[in-house]
Amino acid sequence: MSAPALLPLAGRRLPALNLGASSFPHHRATLRLSEKFILLLILSAFITLCFGAFFFLPDSSKHKRFDLGLEDVLIPHVDASKGGKHLGGFLIHGQGHDEHRHREEEERLRNKIRADHEKALEEAKEKLKKSRDEIQAEIQTEKNKVVQELKKKDSKPLPPVPLPNLIGINSGEPADPDIREKRNKIKEMMKHAWDNYRQYGWGHNELKPIARKGHSTNIFGNSQMGATIVDALDTLYIMGLHDEFREGQEWIDKNLDFSVNSEVSVFEVNIRFIGGLLAAYYLSGQEVFKIKAVQLAGKLLPAFNTPTGIPWAMVNLKSGVGRNWGWASAGSSILAEFGTLHMEFVHLSYLTGDPVYYNKVMHIRKLLQKMDRPNGLYPNYLNPRTGRWGQHHTSVGGLGDSFYEYLLKAWLMSDKTDTEARKMYDDAIEAIEKHLIRKSNGGLTFIGEWKNGHLERKMGHLTCFAGGMFALGADGSRDDKAGHYLQLGAEIAHTCHESYDRTTLKLGPEAFKFDGGVEAVAVRQNEKYYILRPEVIETYWYMWRFTHDPKYRQWGWEATQAIDKYCRVSGGFSGVKDVYSSSPTYDDVQQSFFLAETLKVVWSFFFFSQLSGPRYLYLLFSNDDLLPLDNWVFNTEAHPLPVLHLANTTLSGNPAYR
Repeated sequence: MSAPALLPLAGRRLPALNLGASSFPHHRATLRLSEKFILLLILSAFITLCFGAFFFLPDSSKHKRFDLGLEDVLIPHVDASKGGKHLGGFLIHGQGHDEHRHREEEERLRNKIRADHEKALEEAKEKLKKSRDEIQAEIQTEKNKVVQELKKKDSKPLPPVPLPNLIGINSGEPADPDIREKRNKIKEMMKHAWDNYRQYGWGHNELKPIARKGHSTNIFGNSQMGATIVDALDTLYIMGLHDEFREGQEWIDKNLDFSVNSEVSVFEVNIRFIGGLLAAYYLSGQEVFKIKAVQLAGKLLPAFNTPTGIPWAMVNLKSGVGRNWGWASAGSSILAEFGTLHMEFVHLSYLTGDPVYYNKVMHIRKLLQKMDRPNGLYPNYLNPRTGRWGQHHTSVGGLGDSFYEYLLKAWLMSDKTDTEARKMYDDAIEAIEKHLIRKSNGGLTFIGEWKNGHLERKMGHLTCFAGGMFALGADGSRDDKAGHYLQLGAEIAHTCHESYDRTTLKLGPEAFKFDGGVEAVAVRQNEKYYILRPEVIETYWYMWRFTHDPKYRQWGWEATQAIDKYCRVSGGFSGVKDVYSSSPTYDDVQQSFFLAETLKVVWSFFFFSQLSGPRYLYLLFSNDDLLPLDNWVFNTEAHPLPVLHLANTTLSGNPAYR
């Protein structure tokens, strides 16, 4: 049997399988409400009758049934005194019991059960007299009451907290007219993507720009959660598109509802929704974003209810039931998913004063620290039931990538006080450099994948983020190796640029080989696509920030032009299926991360100087005073979160909690 086809997604590749609630017809998922209600009433009456009959058994039978000697263990209000045991107000069989009082108590219980039974039967008869429409109306009324009560409970005000020192939210126009022109072009591309989503896919998770309708994947379940709206908010804000930002805010306030029967990816919802909402809150100060982020976080917490505390990959937002992807090794959770929660969850504890979020991610870290790692490498799969590694497959690309990124950024976000995270990052990078990083015959540095003791000489587009990570982590590296890691980042950037430059469209493939005479080129047809990914441009941006070598800014602009030329369609932007074809076909998907990440990267080339994360295209062409490194860190979906200047990041910003 062939392996399931993989669906490329932001942050990793997941199979294109929809095994969630949407896989089953709605009429199969639930009984008709009226029939279910009547059946429950009849069943309730029957159980009540059977339970009542129990009390009409002969006294000796009943006494023997209760006299098990376990009451003090199983029933907390049992009290032993003076030769007998006392249960709930009447005495159990034993020497010195008051028989008359005991029988009176039994008679009272019998009468109560008879009354309850008769009441249940009368209610069932009354229900049966009503029409189907009347019963459905009553049920809907009760459901609405419950929903309103839950909304009131969820919308309770959060404790006030002092905001971190927010520097560099706004910035002026660049003085260089060429830079200003490039930045305006990127802003126009953002407007084109947003306006078409607004017209054809509003409220849906993503857009099909050619079919001009909404689009979604199984990572968002079967609900219209407006992923593109949430993902794009901070990009709109920093680009000064404030009317569009207000449109998104209004939709979120009125329509974003997490009490839906929908199974979602914990990882994707965390980085896109919680990360996006928190960033929008910090940038704009609008409370609605913080409230929605906390509501959603509460819906994700049941995913951590596993024997080890390693969360399930997916969770139903309504029922709280979790599970893992069917294709993952032996039912395992994925390193890049459960390892990419730290930044958002630390901020949730900071804003709410509730340590539960911080404790969840720190428990994951402590567990990983105790485990043996083959050759010092972290395998991509961990079984949440047994706490054991699954298949020994290690990758800095899909399935592993953002775990390493978040170790480094946990240290940065803590104002460099989380030395535990920094040590884990340094140890991991040393093992990666020893076992996974090689030079090709043509002199290209690449990062392969470790599979069951062998190195696969293949590198994914997702892996290209590592060049920027090495540069970002150079300062503070052990043994004074800052120069070494900056050079390593430059070599990875060069390799990834070659993967773009060796295609017809000047856009990079999903994966490329280094076997024999084939270098930085995709071999398989199913690896030749480009889906508007940001990782290569992200690395260009980091290298520009730390070296100011103009070639990186030029490479970023070339990628921008290629995207605009080959991925732009009248209804938005689409991925292409073959970057080696002069007349490529489209995949007809405008990914939400294109607005959240890719366009931000190029903008950043023309704006910034000191950043700790990828705002990418827009930021590439921005001044150095926008979102400076000492004050901001970007999550793996390019959502900016402020550095917490606290001596101990376990402490909330809430004075009462501190």
